[in-house]
Amino acid sequence: MKNQYNKTITACFVGYIVQAIINNFTPLLFLFFQKSYHIPLSQITLLVTFNFGIQLLIDLLSVGFIDKIGYRASMVIAHTLSAAGLILLAVLPDILPTPFSGILIAVMTYAIGGGLLEVLVSPVVEACPSDHKEKTMSMLHSFYCWGHAGVVLLSTLFSIWPVWKTGKL
Repeated sequence: MKNQYNKTITACFVGYIVQAIINNFTPLLFLFFQKSYHIPLSQITLLVTFNFGIQLLIDLLSVGFIDKIGYRASMVIAHTLSAAGLILLAVLPDILPTPFSGILIAVMTYAIGGGLLEVLVSPVVEACPSDHKEKTMSMLHSFYCWGHAGVVLLSTLFSIWPVWKTGKL
């Protein structure tokens, strides 16, 4: 019985890693946005407020539609929107006439996915049968921290790669 739910629990663990990426990756790019796209700091700081505002709005609205479309469909939609938002973040600022509007659209897209993940992940893991529910829930919540650590580590490696490649540390 337990093995039937391992994939579901693993998907939930990945969901918290995705949420950590969504919430922590874009703020690490603020200086890049400011230098590359000449976006003023006042607009850049709006991105965090916009992200969390959309997530809170989705938290409120999801009560009405998650039960109607189902948890599985909602989880797939959440992961799809999160991935689409991150892809749009790489593409839209260079395509649209104003880079900030491209970034804002990308943030809105992945914030919807992040809001859904926030609402779905814990209850899904809680509903799965497990011998050690407390241990599983503790492990689940630690995956957000691991996701954040991974974002910081990978972005740091990415930022020092050109310097390391030339051998001029």
